[in-house]
Amino acid sequence: MNEADRFSLEALRHIHKQLDDDNDGGIEVNESVEFIIEDMKQQQTNKHSNLHREDQHITVEELWRGWKISEVHNWTLEDAVQWLKVSVELPQYEKNFRDFKVDGNTLPRIAANEPSFMSMQLKILDQRHKQKLNLKALDAVLFGPPLRPHHHWLKDFVLMISIIIGVGGCWFAYIQNKSSRIHISRMMKDLESLQNAEQSLIELQSRLEKAQEENRTVAVEKQNLEQKMRDEINGAKREASRLRELREGAECELSRLKYAEEELVQVRMALKRAEKEMQSDWSVPEALQMWLQLTHEVELQYYNIKKQNAELQLTVAKDEAEKIKKKRNSVFGTLHVAHSSSLDEVDHKILEAKKALSEVTACLRERLHRWQQIEKLCGFPVVHNSGLPSLTASLYADHSWVVMPRMSVPPYPIAGGVDDLDEDTPPIIPQFTCKFPSLSPRLCEMTLWCSRRSASSSASCPRLSKRIPAPFPAALLPAQPVDEVTATGLLTQLQRT
Repeated sequence: MNEADRFSLEALRHIHKQLDDDNDGGIEVNESVEFIIEDMKQQQTNKHSNLHREDQHITVEELWRGWKISEVHNWTLEDAVQWLKVSVELPQYEKNFRDFKVDGNTLPRIAANEPSFMSMQLKILDQRHKQKLNLKALDAVLFGPPLRPHHHWLKDFVLMISIIIGVGGCWFAYIQNKSSRIHISRMMKDLESLQNAEQSLIELQSRLEKAQEENRTVAVEKQNLEQKMRDEINGAKREASRLRELREGAECELSRLKYAEEELVQVRMALKRAEKEMQSDWSVPEALQMWLQLTHEVELQYYNIKKQNAELQLTVAKDEAEKIKKKRNSVFGTLHVAHSSSLDEVDHKILEAKKALSEVTACLRERLHRWQQIEKLCGFPVVHNSGLPSLTASLYADHSWVVMPRMSVPPYPIAGGVDDLDEDTPPIIPQFTCKFPSLSPRLCEMTLWCSRRSASSSASCPRLSKRIPAPFPAALLPAQPVDEVTATGLLTQLQRT
């Protein structure tokens, strides 16, 4: 027995004495269990079977023989260092173990907790480290080497699956978040274009109101101009009458001829003005104006319904977009918006509202241009009128069987469109006869008199023939003869001259 064995034997005796509470020279099972629970602070009570096996009373000699054949006794320096790092978890003392060349036969001295050996030779001064090393050494010496934990492949598989699922979930959330951001950005652009379309519609409506005001101003100016022309024609007629009176009262034939020439010039000017007045002052029947005004009002009703539907779609799209913005600002709002179909629905509503506003804008532009051209060609106001009730009462006063119920503009937007209203509303096709204005008897009489006067004057006085205008078109002359007393008398006087 060498020196190391003697130290180990002394350490085992000390350990045996520590376990033998009744000092009967042997270690019973209950003493081993009590030592494991109280001193070693472990709950694995079946560990005593590794120490006792079939022997219920272990003496010092039996403990020594069991130690000599144990696996821990045959540990090398590397095994002891590995046990220190893995089982004891004190790798900072590896250098001390290697310097003292601690092997398996040295562990009983550590288990016996020899103060000089632990402090002076191994140089372990921390009491907690000493206690931990002592308990681990007791466990290894009495009950064998520590069992290596079994490798749980199922746990590794579950952990790997969990990691894959977590990474996949993060990647999916990132993709969905990115997609939702792109979709929301596109939706915001559509909403902005929708607002621009709404602004353009408002501007177009203001232009329409301005154009209507200009049309009313032009109509008033036209009426003033027509009154001025009529005043000038009446003044020319009065001047011609005055000159005729002067000519009739003159004694000198030369002055009488001069007055006749001036009278002819005035009559020619009056005829030219009358001709221009007839060409420019062509008036269509009042019934046509009223029917066109009624058509404009009915079309305006349909346009207002279509406009209200477009504004309703715009309001709904704005509300849905605001809801999406509020959901997006919440904690899980982005994922909720990305997984729901509300984003596509809001996008569809925005596109539909944009399309409806574009149609209303195009309809407004076309209607404005068309009615402006109609007013320009007809020469009377159509947009500015007395209103739908007054027009309906005037046009259908004598034809009560034609009157159909008119659809009034509802105070709230309706679900249908203009096409549905076109199917429900019966057409109203007015029939009227357009009569062009005929010449007044006074104008016809003046025209005939001037024609005959021009012919006779051309034959008798070549100087005047160059200044008298050509006869008025025969198509405008009356079919019945008129009074020719004045013209015959004047012709006789000219022939005498």
